[in-house]
Amino acid sequence: MKNCIENTKKTDKSFFQLICKSDEGNFNLRVGKIINSKGYELLTPSFIPVATNASIRALDSKKITELGIRGIFVNTYHMHLAPGEDYVEEAGGLHKFMNYQGVIFTDSGGFQAFSLGQAIVDGVGKIVSIFSKEGKRRNKNEEKFAEIKEDKIIFKSHLDGKIIELTPEKSIMIQQKLGSDILMVLDECTSPLSSYEYTKKAMERSKKWAKICLEYFKQTTKGDQFLYGIIQGGYHYDLRKDSAEFICSLDFDGIAIGGSLGTSKENIKEILSWVLPYIPENKPRHLLGIGSIQEIFTAVENGMDTFDCVIPTRYARTGTVFVKTPPSFVKDITAKYYNGYETKRYHKPVDENCNCYTCQNYTVSYLHHLFYVGEISAMTLLTIHNLNFYNNLLADIRKSIIEGRYLEFKKNFFQI
Repeated sequence: MKNCIENTKKTDKSFFQLICKSDEGNFNLRVGKIINSKGYELLTPSFIPVATNASIRALDSKKITELGIRGIFVNTYHMHLAPGEDYVEEAGGLHKFMNYQGVIFTDSGGFQAFSLGQAIVDGVGKIVSIFSKEGKRRNKNEEKFAEIKEDKIIFKSHLDGKIIELTPEKSIMIQQKLGSDILMVLDECTSPLSSYEYTKKAMERSKKWAKICLEYFKQTTKGDQFLYGIIQGGYHYDLRKDSAEFICSLDFDGIAIGGSLGTSKENIKEILSWVLPYIPENKPRHLLGIGSIQEIFTAVENGMDTFDCVIPTRYARTGTVFVKTPPSFVKDITAKYYNGYETKRYHKPVDENCNCYTCQNYTVSYLHHLFYVGEISAMTLLTIHNLNFYNNLLADIRKSIIEGRYLEFKKNFFQI
């Protein structure tokens, strides 16, 4: 079909509407809309920036809203450590606490079990762009801050050393008190270097936890929050299939794909092709922890609605900006040269065609100076630019899908 075909199917709770879908290029392209209980709308596909501590670093909520960002991802584990879910609940929930008008996702704490646990030993990350097939195994005796048990995760707080136990029920309870719109079940994110046997054991544990989370959620929900199940299984077809069949058979409001996504970017497409047939068409789909430009296109082409990552904001804080220059799409304003000129004498914006506040008001030479002298405003200005770049990219992708010209848009974007 050349043009996007309208589709009005909704979930039972009607918080997700599949507006249209297209098989242009034999892809699974779709455009949809998530509407939370407060009436805030999030068009999909959409990139969801990470606001770990209820804040996108270097920006306040007003600026986030002005950038057109309608969805953010807050970290349950870190919010539990400080200030604590009870204080956020007293303040009226995350929306009022941080003065944000949009859709708020919270994770379960499962990823922190990996990042503060086995990731320390293996020296790897979940995001496929930052680890190799060989990995970087470290000393097995190196201290971990998280340990997986059969019925819970035990954390040692990196703030004060306090021992924290996180069960499936407690994870949901914390997220409910935080007042997010979309909650995630507690799961175990395995290392890309984990064996098949351990990955299978972790997947079975995640299935058990998912069921406990759902049962607890149904008993305690007030009807204004939505729960996603998470498909696990690493880079193993039979495990992903098993997990997908089980998670999608349960009454979740949406489905997320988590865990290790293989040992190369190419593996993402393969894993998504394994699980996509089992995910109901009328439920929203979230891909956890991806965010490079190439990964976004892969996610969109394989029917994903939302995806979160720290890449654009973390890059901004190190002086890396996103520009429409393939194949890397990034430039370093802290480097000696920019676009072939000495950076401190490049008196033009990061991107002359960019409509963001930073590019409309500041030059690379000035931004370079701010980073050189350590001014905090440098991080703010670059974060604005990078998030604007991502937001515009996803808006253009949605428009191209609706108008039936996605392939043309992709070709022009990558200058193929």
